[in-house]
Amino acid sequence: MICTTQVTLAYGKRVLFKDVNIKFTPGNCYGLIGANGSGKSTFLKILAGDIEPDSGTVSAGSRERIAVLRQDHTVFDEKTVLNTVIMGHEKLYGIMTERETLYAKPDFSAEDGIRSGELEVEFAEMNGYEAESEAAVLLNNLGITEEMHPKKMKELEGGDKVRVLLAQALFGNPDILLLDEPTNNLDIKSIAWLEEFLFRFANTVIVVSHDRHFMNQVCTHIADIDFGKISVYVGNYDFWYQASQLNLKQKQEENKKTTDRANELKAFIQRFSSNASKSKQATSRKKLLEKLTVEDLPVSSRKYPFISFKPDRPCGNMVLEVDGLTKTIEGEKVLNNISFIVNGGDKIALMGANSRAKTALFQILTGEMKPDSGTFRWGLTITHSYFPKEHNAYFNGERNLIEWLLQFAPATEGESFARAFLGRMLFSGEDAVKKTGVLSGGEKVRCMLSRMMLSASNVLMLDEPTNHLDLESITSLNNSLLRFKEVLLFTSHDHEFVNTVANRIIEITPGGVIDQLMTFDEYIESSKVAQAREAMLRKAA
Repeated sequence: MICTTQVTLAYGKRVLFKDVNIKFTPGNCYGLIGANGSGKSTFLKILAGDIEPDSGTVSAGSRERIAVLRQDHTVFDEKTVLNTVIMGHEKLYGIMTERETLYAKPDFSAEDGIRSGELEVEFAEMNGYEAESEAAVLLNNLGITEEMHPKKMKELEGGDKVRVLLAQALFGNPDILLLDEPTNNLDIKSIAWLEEFLFRFANTVIVVSHDRHFMNQVCTHIADIDFGKISVYVGNYDFWYQASQLNLKQKQEENKKTTDRANELKAFIQRFSSNASKSKQATSRKKLLEKLTVEDLPVSSRKYPFISFKPDRPCGNMVLEVDGLTKTIEGEKVLNNISFIVNGGDKIALMGANSRAKTALFQILTGEMKPDSGTFRWGLTITHSYFPKEHNAYFNGERNLIEWLLQFAPATEGESFARAFLGRMLFSGEDAVKKTGVLSGGEKVRCMLSRMMLSASNVLMLDEPTNHLDLESITSLNNSLLRFKEVLLFTSHDHEFVNTVANRIIEITPGGVIDQLMTFDEYIESSKVAQAREAMLRKAA
């Protein structure tokens, strides 16, 4: 168990949260939610003891161990993958290191023998003899294969390092588990395994995630940072959303009833206050009016960007034909004889374990990259717009946001148009003249989506558009794509996003494509798809 007492944190005049009193109990998984900048990661750091609040205290049981998903993987560059995981249990790793040092001594003394005996007892009590096998199982379940276990962390790619750090946090059955965006860089299989792990985890979990499906699967409670406080709701993310919206609606309706009643009383008083026969009634209504109060509804930190894609014209009968596309990058064949036809109304989610393959396909279809072999053909009525996963190159230079946006707007539009457009995308006032070089990841994504909106294209291609977005922006994007009547090709690790938007799944495998007209959930559960995947893997081998 871990609890906070009167915890307050502010940056200057901006109060993130004030007088927070929460008890996080074992057996529960708390989803910590809030708008970007509301203080989610900061609150986790306060719980972990990494930073101090302005006032208040955090307390946990004296013998309880807190494990944290760390983001700074360079600290472990010289450690092996397996040892990095075991280091998640500092006391156990310290005993293991001391034990190995003692046994390596050439002049092993009687005192060393006594000390080694003490260490062996502690080592056994902490299940140390199974530590390496437990770490290996965690790594394998998160997609880090056995041949990678003895490698040093510096030899791994960034995404794999994050997986190792997740295994480190999960290792050794911690009493309190703090996870900040644990599904980043995980594939569908690994996310499903993590969901099952946390579902069975008997201790306390506090997690920050932008993955709504993941939150719905693992969370028993939601801790919502908003209005300068943290409120705890029982239930998962969907339950919180419905409950919070209902609560807000009820307060708004109560205020409306109070306002309407007050207006009725004011009208009566104004009409009859000078009428002798009605003066007593007017006086009575004045007293009633004085008792009525309209509750001031606090201003939420949540902001939803206005995202809407409106094509200049609908797609014609012929949208896109892809025939035999093959591409090798740095010695790896990422696309192998890829063929499919895109029809009007298709909302295609591109799936597959190899993210390079999906990005390469997008780059070929936009003309950024040439295939080694094969062809593709767009229909004559088609205009397409592309959201690349890596888009930092679009933000080089010293332009402010108004200047940046006007590059993609009609030539007749000027600053007032740009300010209005940026305001709807949550860049109001001075934010509209920010330099593009200082934008956060989420702000850059909103800019790239603005660029796509201005293109008025009838085919949208989006490579991981939900990365860096907060839940509010993901919800807005999700809803806008549900309203979009033309063609989509997209990738995303957001389960809810894929399942609600896609009506067709194309999985790129080493042996070709698996192409099915079905939802994502149907695709995952389909035995037909599993058989097709096995056949493709045999074909590639």
